[in-house]
Amino acid sequence: MLVRLIYASEATAAITPVVLDDILRNSRQYNQEHGITGVLCFSGTAFVQVLEGDRGAVSKLYNRIVKDGRHQRVELLEFSEISERHFAGWTMGQVNLAKINPAILLRYLPRAEFDPYSCSSQAILKLVQELIATAAVNK
Repeated sequence: MLVRLIYASEATAAITPVVLDDILRNSRQYNQEHGITGVLCFSGTAFVQVLEGDRGAVSKLYNRIVKDGRHQRVELLEFSEISERHFAGWTMGQVNLAKINPAILLRYLPRAEFDPYSCSSQAILKLVQELIATAAVNK
């Protein structure tokens, strides 16, 4: 059974480009091995990740993330069954929301700054889908 999981978290330390590259490299390898696809969005210290795949594999990964000391304030925003993946081509896409036009953020979020705790999972998903359509997501 396919599921989608969306969570938000805050980094416990600064996210440098080197740290982010390491996170993405490890995520892509792990996800490929476990049939998981998705996208990671970040801005400053805030993260939102959308994961899709087998229920057991996605649940196991989420439990690893919750226990990971690099995350705090991990909050589950959505866990639902899906009939198809939105991110089938990506083991882990990536978006730096600090570089996105604030007008795009205002379409889906209460303010023109990224605060994943203040919006719905559906708003996040629509934002990510628009960013994919405008080629703002890196593979």
